[in-house]
Amino acid sequence: MRCPFCHSPDTQVIDSRSSEEGLAIRRRRKCPHCGKRFTTYERVELAMPTIVKKGGARVDYVRDKLRSSMTLALRKRPVSRERVDEAVGRIEQRLMALGEREVKSDRVGQMVLDELRDLDKVAYIRFASVYLNVERPEAFAELLKEVLEPAGGKTDGKS
Repeated sequence: MRCPFCHSPDTQVIDSRSSEEGLAIRRRRKCPHCGKRFTTYERVELAMPTIVKKGGARVDYVRDKLRSSMTLALRKRPVSRERVDEAVGRIEQRLMALGEREVKSDRVGQMVLDELRDLDKVAYIRFASVYLNVERPEAFAELLKEVLEPAGGKTDGKS
């Protein structure tokens, strides 16, 4: 692996561990030339489905685009990069498990919402308010109510 700092052709692996629920290997590396350390990820490259946008355009699936949209919603929230990468890995697993060559973007968006709901409620609200195009205060209040209600949507009647 080439050093991203000094471009030396050889680096040393300091530590390796499984990440993203076993779907990738995280390696800490050190460059013997400049002494800098960095992290790499090794994962199987599988053919992901093409994403069909709302207007009908077809685009290639891009992992970094998915991660960046989730990271934007999680900005300044206490969620580690590793947990975000694990969530992205789960979304990719779900996409591959569909066994389809093309997947509509709204289906991917719903998968992101599902993961964000489990990761961080505030990030879920941020993403959902933009993704679902929430414009009215009443619709925003409904979104908040949905997140604040216990699982199953039932309340215990206490105030």
